[in-house]
Amino acid sequence: MKHAYVYYRIDPAQTSLVAPRIDALLDALARYCSQPPRRLRRCDDPSTWMEIYEGIADFSAFSAALDRAVLDLDCAGATVGERHLECFSAPDPAP
Repeated sequence: MKHAYVYYRIDPAQTSLVAPRIDALLDALARYCSQPPRRLRRCDDPSTWMEIYEGIADFSAFSAALDRAVLDLDCAGATVGERHLECFSAPDPAP
């Protein structure tokens, strides 16, 4: 299983505009995850947000759905700068 982490900055003055879009994005992508996706904000910088998607079986399908949903929900237009997607997985068992 793979896990996706997306981080970006927002304009804090636009939180009430951005939050519903990101929450809709999380809802749209929940079917690709084994656990409900969630959003966090950085403790020392509330303008930096992160989306966490865990337990993704088909990362290619997830990534394509994420790209479509970001466009459909205008999530990129609600952020400052680019969204950064990172993929992680559990380490291979030790021999």
